[in-house]
Parts: sequence; structure tokens; C-alpha cells
Amino acid sequence: MSYQTYIFDLDGTLLDTLGDLAASVNYAMRTHGMPEHSVDEVCRFVGNGVRRLMERAVPGGADHPAFEAAFATFRRHYMEHSLDTTRPYEGIPEMLQELKRRGRHTAVVSNKFDAATKELCRHFFPDTIEVAVGEHEAEGIRKKPAPDTVLQALSQLEVGQEGAVYVGDSDVDIQTARNSGLPCISVLWGFRDREFLLAHGAETFVSQPLELLL
Repeated sequence: MSYQTYIFDLDGTLLDTLGDLAASVNYAMRTHGMPEHSVDEVCRFVGNGVRRLMERAVPGGADHPAFEAAFATFRRHYMEHSLDTTRPYEGIPEMLQELKRRGRHTAVVSNKFDAATKELCRHFFPDTIEVAVGEHEAEGIRKKPAPDTVLQALSQLEVGQEGAVYVGDSDVDIQTARNSGLPCISVLWGFRDREFLLAHGAETFVSQPLELLL
């Protein structure tokens, strides 16, 4: 299971971001007079980017007349509070340091908006994540599960698909890897359990970060 290039998802794979995401969702809900959600509910909403997260959180989704205002409130709050409780999962920093020691390439590809993706990687993994790519549809790059951001990360690393692997915690990640022509490793410490991942085509699992080094 040794590869030369590791492309990681961020939320639920490298970082436990759920608490801060839920806090920002509920801040937007309160601000605009909408019902709040439990952390478990927010966990079920994540995985397809922050706009889709808010479409699931807001009653009626994007058709709600206050949706765009609520989405903007969420974005502002999250950019200011994305570091309140977010932390790497246990063993992640050590795993990344060992990959660096072995001369492996590392990148993050996320459906979180690009500025937040880059800020979180700079804060938590300044010496171990070489490239971070988030959602930036204004530039014509499609978000996951389209392969665009994965291929963009590989290009920035100046490597090809051969010897690369995608590591994530969701059905979106499984499909992203497939669309990118990469094998996928599904992690079991994230936002989705083994049964869910198996039902969506997962084949290879790791239960702790250091297993990626085997």
C-alpha cells in the first residue's frame, strides 16, 4: 500500500472540523430565524461542499428566500471561527511527517471553499502539505466528485497519476478517486462508517493514520 503521491480529503480525513462547521451553520440559522441542527445532523449534511451543506440545513434549501443571506452569514462566520475547535485527528501529524521523511508528495483536495482550505492547511500542516486546493468554481474548476481539483493538485505537484492514491472518508471521495483514475483508501475515523462506505463502493480501508505507511 505504498505510493509516491498522497492526495487527501480534508474534513473528516485529516481534520475533525465538525464542531466548527456545526457552530457556523447554527449561527447562520439563528441569525436568519431558522431552526438549528444537532451536530449529528450537520455530520450527515457534509461531504458535497459548503453550499450543499447549507442547502441541506436551510428549510427548503436554495429555494428559501433567505438562503443566499444565510449562506453568506455562514461563510463569514466560518472564516472567522474555523480554528475554534478544529484539530487534526490523532496520528495525522506523525503520519504526514513520516511521508515527508520518506520523500512522498502530499496534497489536500477539498470541497471546502479554497480560502478556508488553504488557511487550515497553512495553520495545521505548514511543513507537510505541499499543495492545497479547495472549491473555486469561479475559475471554471468543478468541485469533487469531478476530477478537476485532483488533477490540478497533481499538476501543481508536477507529478502524474501513476503512483498516486486518493485518501478520504466519504462516498464523494470514492467517486472522486474513480473519476480521477486513482485508487482510493477510505479512512474509518471520519464522518462516515464502514457500512456506509462499503455500500458506496469502498474496497480498501485504514482504521488509523499510521496504517497508510504500511
